[in-house]
Amino acid sequence: MEVSRIIAEIDAQISKLQQARALLAGTTELATKGPGRPRGRKAAVKAAAPAPKKATVRKRKLSPEGRKRIADAMKKRWAERRKQNPKG
Repeated sequence: MEVSRIIAEIDAQISKLQQARALLAGTTELATKGPGRPRGRKAAVKAAAPAPKKATVRKRKLSPEGRKRIADAMKKRWAERRKQNPKG
C-alpha cells in the first residue's frame, strides 16, 4: 500500500470515530469546527439573497475634462513630493 492511501484511510477512520463520539455525547455537531467560515455557506447565501435591481444601480461616469483635471492635480502633487524628497 502507498503511504498516502494509508493516511487517507486513517483520516477516514478518525472522521467516523469523531462522528460516533459526537452522537454518543449528544452534541448536535458531528465534526469539530475549525477557524474560518463554514464550507458551503457562500453559495447558499448567494442563492437565498435576491439579486439587486439593475435599474436602481447606476455607474458613475467621469467626463474627459474631469479626468484631465484629476490627472493634472495628481501630477502637481507628485511633482511637489519629488521636490521635498530628492533621491540621492
